[in-house]
Amino acid sequence: MNQNPLDQTLENILQRYSLSFSLKVFSEESATEDDLMRVFGLTQLIKAENKQYWGRELGMCWQRVITEVCRENCEDFWTPIRQGKDELCDLIIGLDAIDTKYRIGSGDAGTLKKFREYAGKLQGLGLTPILLILRTDNLPQAINACRMGGWTVMEGSHAYEYIRNKTGFDLESWLQDRRNRYSIAS
Repeated sequence: MNQNPLDQTLENILQRYSLSFSLKVFSEESATEDDLMRVFGLTQLIKAENKQYWGRELGMCWQRVITEVCRENCEDFWTPIRQGKDELCDLIIGLDAIDTKYRIGSGDAGTLKKFREYAGKLQGLGLTPILLILRTDNLPQAINACRMGGWTVMEGSHAYEYIRNKTGFDLESWLQDRRNRYSIAS
């Protein structure tokens, strides 16, 4: 079949988008519960009612717990680095600039640009950018972009292992021992 130049150009556009769409993997949040959810008796059903709220709040809880564990157990603990309104990381241990995340489910260009920019700034200060992520059902493209941008990414058991190695505190067991202790379920 002979196509005119416009047809060919349009077909090429559609073909490129088709390839792009087929390579796009959307990572649905796993139906499994994590240790932090279990502390509060949260289920995926409860979280599904407002994922953005629960993700934000559980992320802040994760950050505060890790920060306090490190503050109490690391002599080389430092508070976050701020440049203007930006907070480049949540805390520092020695030469490790640590940012904590509950889960990375967004691969939008702005978020990924911020991660690359912050990693570069931290490296420029002689620090190693490290992401400690509780969940393991993160968006693969976003995790890869963080790694390519200069972050060492530790998810799930690797994040717990890092905390245990740096602090001597077994946060994973500590959280597991508190299953349903603060349950919000009626």
